[in-house]
Amino acid sequence: MIVVLRSGIYKLAETKHGTKLLHLDDKTYAWIVAPRIGSLLIFSSLPHIEKDVLSTGAFRLYDVSDEPHLSDQLHLEVEVGHDMWQSYLLPTGLPDKVNTRKLIIPTHEVITHNPSYRKPRDVTRLQRA
Repeated sequence: MIVVLRSGIYKLAETKHGTKLLHLDDKTYAWIVAPRIGSLLIFSSLPHIEKDVLSTGAFRLYDVSDEPHLSDQLHLEVEVGHDMWQSYLLPTGLPDKVNTRKLIIPTHEVITHNPSYRKPRDVTRLQRA
């Protein structure tokens, strides 16, 4: 089953010191690469001065379970071009105020507009049923 948990607009920006910032609607995460660990998202409630905007577009957060050829976990997809998507696995979810650091892993498991997967069900429709 594929459930859309959240969707909206994202922005990927960079500070003058080279720190990447991922904005998902009203939440901000620093995106860093930690040696021997990999890429991490770090929850941030502090204001940042952005130097450059690297990318912007739509995003979707999916909860995936029991789907062939897809990992059973959270998937974050961001639009990286006109209707082109990059997908990331979030094995332990998105960071928050309590658990401030979480792994983000790039993957080729793209769900959005992939004809080999059935259309995901929207969580809002599931709640009304």
